[in-house]
Amino acid sequence: MIPSLNNKIVFITGGSSGIGLETAKAFSADGAHVVIFARNRERLEAGLREIQAAGPSNPGRSGFFVLDVSNREAVGTVIEAAVKEFGVPDILINNAGRAYPGKFEDISCRQFDETMKINLYGTWNTCSVLVPLMKERGGAIVNVSSIAGFLGIYGYTDYCASKFAIIGFSEALRQELSACNISVHVVCPPDTDTPGLKNENATKPDETKAISAGAKLMKPAEVAKAIVAGIKKGSFFIKPGFDGKLTHFLKRHLPSLVDYMVNRSIKKVVDKQDA
Repeated sequence: MIPSLNNKIVFITGGSSGIGLETAKAFSADGAHVVIFARNRERLEAGLREIQAAGPSNPGRSGFFVLDVSNREAVGTVIEAAVKEFGVPDILINNAGRAYPGKFEDISCRQFDETMKINLYGTWNTCSVLVPLMKERGGAIVNVSSIAGFLGIYGYTDYCASKFAIIGFSEALRQELSACNISVHVVCPPDTDTPGLKNENATKPDETKAISAGAKLMKPAEVAKAIVAGIKKGSFFIKPGFDGKLTHFLKRHLPSLVDYMVNRSIKKVVDKQDA
């Protein structure tokens, strides 16, 4: 458990927009020193201004670094520079990720490779660099998965593969680091109103849209609040929002009901297309 975030050093990948940026702002408001990483410098600069504005009257230090987490060599170089300037993080949040939904036969091997390298390898890469350093004084690692990390969803074959893997990786890493005073957490947000979701909607199959049609869209700030609360409480599985908690419960205890509901949504779309 980390009851107080004041003066904690926090590294956040994918921190220039969406859930990552809102989480950075929430940490900054709690007095933490926040460093964000992403690929686009202009978005990082804009995000840093928001983080600094969200901080208290005497805010902690904050900064950004341009980084493609899928590039292992770059991760080593950039993280080393960040540690030199800000110190070893107390909290690492692996939030960088992307999704381009489409039917399996339309997803190229290149897209699958890129999805795995960004979503899964990116998480592995930052952990491989920072875990040896964090073991000296402990801390927390938060890996952002998704509802699609425990529930297979039509149109997300490559994305689900990466997000399921993150949960397995997090469970195993949690066991290995339990004696090192490093807690490991995994976050499974539902659909969240982010720039990434807007991009996803452009390629979503109709069947995918039908499956999530009745779900409530969360705000990034709501997910960020759940992440901060989960870290403070020491929760391993962080499931933001009622819909996320309900979906996880049903998948675990009533999987046949979940399958029925999903298949019914898909069938309605298929029947309409065939009419």
